[in-house]
Amino acid sequence: MIPSSKTSLKIGLTAALLIAGATAALSQSSALFSSPARFTYQDGESIYRYVCAGCHMPEGRGAIGAGAYPKLAGNTKLEASGYPVYLVVNGQKAMPSFGNQLNDAQVAAVVNYIRTNFGNNYTDPVSADDVKAVRQ
Repeated sequence: MIPSSKTSLKIGLTAALLIAGATAALSQSSALFSSPARFTYQDGESIYRYVCAGCHMPEGRGAIGAGAYPKLAGNTKLEASGYPVYLVVNGQKAMPSFGNQLNDAQVAAVVNYIRTNFGNNYTDPVSADDVKAVRQ
């Protein structure tokens, strides 16, 4: 069966719309990936709940599955405040870098939160200046 000219026109218009939509979607996704989204949460508990708990679990117990996500609860490695700051900013192994999504104050807030919760009692607070020094 040979398609009518109306059918050919409909197919051509549909294809043109699909191509235009795909081009627009690609240009939007390029913009998305070229300028990373920033998290708006400012307090450490919210940042942990909405950014970190998916891997480290809500109670900081960690998990093993597609990867190994270390426990933060009772974690003696958190005693040296520079260690978690470095990991949050730069990432390591399965831990992604959040340096582009969190500003210095946000990194300090979430690090202070994990160092004073989940059975951790490291009371020497991290400042935004401490985070800034790690970024340099």
